[in-house]
Amino acid sequence: MDELQRLILNGENDTVDFKQRVTKPDKIARTLVSFANTRGGVILIGVKDNGYICGIDPEEEKHTLQLAADFYCDPPVQVRYEEVEQDDRTVLKVIVAESDHKPHFAKLKENDWRGYVRVKDTSVQTSKMVNKVLEQEASQFEQKPLDRHELAVLEYLRLHPRVTLREFMKMANLSERRAYRIMVKLVIHGYLLLHDKEKEDFYTLA
Repeated sequence: MDELQRLILNGENDTVDFKQRVTKPDKIARTLVSFANTRGGVILIGVKDNGYICGIDPEEEKHTLQLAADFYCDPPVQVRYEEVEQDDRTVLKVIVAESDHKPHFAKLKENDWRGYVRVKDTSVQTSKMVNKVLEQEASQFEQKPLDRHELAVLEYLRLHPRVTLREFMKMANLSERRAYRIMVKLVIHGYLLLHDKEKEDFYTLA
């Protein structure tokens, strides 16, 4: 089995995304930014959501992608392209490395830039908290075994519907900065959901 078939077989996840076509630079910019802000990833253009290879004209797609990477991402996101032939159809493989210049923001409309990270198979909009941690703690997002504090908050949430940052700080006897980092890591890796539309942010199990 070649690499393209293996990527398609494994489906979309935190480092792989399928796109049939790229028509809107603002939309693809969110995916580019989410990969650059998290662990990097690969976008397969010319592949439907169900894994069917429909193929594309790579030059057309590259034009829109480059526009998105250069003008709809701030700072611009570096991308590499590989063209892969499969069943007489061309798939464009867009490779985005994890960035050293986090956080990146995607342009939604004029003067409206938002941060995104990759959680499972989705580009999720970040909060100010996540952007701050991205800026200071890039290595924070490496997938490592969970430590006792991280396991403790998951155990707490199996017995309680929600937890705030202050509750976690008190429970684990941690500084605000340390508690922040732990919560962000758990959100990024898909263990927790952040709810930031209320008066006070809180977390639930994903």
